[in-house]
Amino acid sequence: MVGSRRLLIKNGVVVVYVVLSVLRWRSHRILRCFDRMASALASVALSAPFARGVPLPENPMVQRIGAGKIHDNRLFKGKAFRRVSMAVSVNVSRFDGVTMAPPDPILGVSEAFRADTSDLKLNLGVGAYRTEELQPYVLNVVEKAEKLMLERGENKEYLPIEGLAAFNKVTAELLFGADNPVIQEGRVATIQGLSGTGSLRLAAAFIQRYFSDAKALISSPTWGNHKNIFNDARVPWSEYRYYDPRTVGLDFDGMVADIKAAPDGSFVLLHGCAHNPTGIDPTPDQWEKIADVIQEKNHIPFFDVAYQGFASGSLDADAYSVRLFVRRGFELLVAQSYSKNLGLYAERIGAINVVCSSPDAGTRVKSQLKRLARPMYSNPPVHGARIVANVVGDPNLFNEWKQEMELMAGRIKNVRQRLYENLSQKDESGKDWSFVLKQIGMFSYTGLNKVQSEHMMDKWHIYMTKDGRISLAGLSLSKCEYLADAIIDSFHNLFTAALLVSKLVRPSKVNV
Repeated sequence: MVGSRRLLIKNGVVVVYVVLSVLRWRSHRILRCFDRMASALASVALSAPFARGVPLPENPMVQRIGAGKIHDNRLFKGKAFRRVSMAVSVNVSRFDGVTMAPPDPILGVSEAFRADTSDLKLNLGVGAYRTEELQPYVLNVVEKAEKLMLERGENKEYLPIEGLAAFNKVTAELLFGADNPVIQEGRVATIQGLSGTGSLRLAAAFIQRYFSDAKALISSPTWGNHKNIFNDARVPWSEYRYYDPRTVGLDFDGMVADIKAAPDGSFVLLHGCAHNPTGIDPTPDQWEKIADVIQEKNHIPFFDVAYQGFASGSLDADAYSVRLFVRRGFELLVAQSYSKNLGLYAERIGAINVVCSSPDAGTRVKSQLKRLARPMYSNPPVHGARIVANVVGDPNLFNEWKQEMELMAGRIKNVRQRLYENLSQKDESGKDWSFVLKQIGMFSYTGLNKVQSEHMMDKWHIYMTKDGRISLAGLSLSKCEYLADAIIDSFHNLFTAALLVSKLVRPSKVNV
């Protein structure tokens, strides 16, 4: 009885499938419907015991319906059934081996902030300037520059691979100084890039292609994307000491020792000003000594300048480190960004500059940077480049921009001062919080560890990166006291709890 039932099922499946195949051949209008039905029948057939290679008996009806074509007596071996096996396999994705990427540690903070419904919440994770009312800010000079662009009726044609010529000229002069010999002698190869990230990535590709045996050195800690950029460009890297948790300051001796210990000819990535994430910069004397050891080891300096004018409020002061190395005769690389100092976050406007020893070398380097850029993104966007060219190239707009930068930098300095005062007044432990004032730029390294930073989010609704970095650009004077309460609570209470736990789990001495 069971055998007969199985035989009926087998023959029924085959007959129905062949009928559907003939109808499908005769009518394209119902093709998709029959494909789904055939796939479903095939799934049933595959799950049945007889689908595992068991021979089918000879069936004359099947042969007649097949219009003279004799099918093999195994269900999924003949050509007529090839369509079915393909339909079944389509349910298995070719991308099943692709794993889920981890969330971005910085952008993920903003996602968590948006999901929080508390009225007390603060987003101090992302490095974007906010007004005292904690609203995004479009600079007045940017609006004026865009108005000029509309009045001129400028087109949207492709830029050359190297970008807008007017932008490249003013951005190099802004960085090095218009009267700098490297500018006057034509020894700088400048390529417009996709903000700081794209400029760094283009430079990393250049290093990989023409200095394939070289290693990059990056500070510990550093901006999280630096590691991603070098990893994707296949440039090996190692870290040099930078942050000293004991003093919440610069580990200068460790930094110099690690740069000195690196293989000769390494690319040393340096933050031109307002180190991200610590806000800790070397002093002018320390920059001189850093230059000494880099020169001694024949290293190549690679500056990331994301905050020129935004850190101190002075374009010249924030370019000190770069201009020092140029003055000392180094060949070097500098990546620039206008996200912060002009608020052009979404325009993705920046540049990569390579200072060379001769104009001829500069011309060759520029040609190879263009060659690398072509298959990456072909050519850069024009809108942000025209804004920068208009602002920096127009004396009136340029002066107005400097005033706006001073106001933005000044607001952050006021917030930093108020936070320090609140921390010092409210913390009864006598802890020295002066490191807050010694740091510079939009970020402050609080000294909080991962657990303490998570406590800031869970209890106080203050969102920050888990390394203890906060963006003072996202803080208002009115919120400083609340932030100070949260930092003091997270630092002392969780620190005490951690000590108690360590004592409780510490193994006792046993006399044998």
